[in-house]
Amino acid sequence: MTAAPQRALLRWASIALLIAMVVGSGACGRRTATAPASNDPQARSQMLIESGNQAFSAGNYGLAARRYAAAAVIKQDDPAAYYGLGMALAKLGRDEDARAAYAKARALTRK
Repeated sequence: MTAAPQRALLRWASIALLIAMVVGSGACGRRTATAPASNDPQARSQMLIESGNQAFSAGNYGLAARRYAAAAVIKQDDPAAYYGLGMALAKLGRDEDARAAYAKARALTRK
C-alpha cells in the first residue's frame, strides 16, 4: 500500500475512533432530558443535529460535538452531521479532526 492510501485509511480510522470516543464520553454518568427515542433513524439523526445546533449556538462546543457525532453514528451518510462535527471540533481547537470531518461531509455531498 502506498503512502497516500495509507494516510487516507488512517484518517478515516481516526474519524471512526473519534466518533466512538465522543459518543462514548457523552454518556458517562450523565442523564439529560431528551425527547422520546424514535425508531426512525432519520428522525433520531435530525433530532441530534438540531440538539447539536442548539448546543453550538449556546457555545457548548463539546456537547455539540457529541450530538453531531451521535447523529453520524445513527445515519452515516448524513453530511450535516459531519459538517456540524467539523464546526464544533474546530471551535475546540481540534483542527485535524475538524478537517477530516469536513472532508467526509464534502465526500457525502458529492455522491
